[in-house]
Parts: sequence; structure tokens; C-alpha cells
Amino acid sequence: MSIKKIVLKVTINCQKCKTEVLKAVSKLTGVDEVTVDGEKGILTVVGSVDPVCIATQLKKAKIYAEITSVGPPKKPDDPKPKPTESDKPKPCQPLPPCCNRCELVAVSYVTYDDGKCSIL
Repeated sequence: MSIKKIVLKVTINCQKCKTEVLKAVSKLTGVDEVTVDGEKGILTVVGSVDPVCIATQLKKAKIYAEITSVGPPKKPDDPKPKPTESDKPKPCQPLPPCCNRCELVAVSYVTYDDGKCSIL
């Protein structure tokens, strides 16, 4: 199988979601490189792995994924000159540590036992 660059759109809301995505994909055999862009929600995988296997693995981890593109990886370009301070990208906002989807919710119940049983 040849080496491919696979781009998937995933839902990443927090740092924990990002870690779960990386853990799920890095377990697959044939993966050479994995990158995640949390702001855009894009997962890029380079390697000789089937795109459907990646989507299936993410589905098992309860993460929705949509395959955007599959193709050959880009060849390395010539080294670029170092950027000046005015050309540097602005720092991005870090992801929150946890989101509503990741948080555990405590559920409790109260039993009313007054000794009587009634069926209405």
C-alpha cells in the first residue's frame, strides 16, 4: 500500500477531545505522522493506512469524523528564509481543558420508602 495524506474533519471542542483523537489514530498500524488543528477541526494523517480504518477507529472512540481528502503527501520544498517578527503568526487561543461532551455528570436518585406500596 502506498503512502497517502488523509485529511479528516473532526469535532474538537477541548484539549481532552484533541488527546482522544490523537490516541485513537496513533494506535493504527501504518501511521507515520498525525497532526491536529483544534481551531479548524482538521485531522491530517500521513501513512499507508486505509482512510476508512481511521474513520472507524474514531467512531469507536465516539468522535464524529468526515473524510475530506485523500491523496499523495506533498514533497518537501526548498528551505524558506526565516520570517521576520512582523511576519510571525499571531498566537492562537488555547483549547479549554474540558468540554460538556467530555465532562462526567453525576446522577443521583432518591428513594421514597414509606413502607407502602401503591399502584395507581
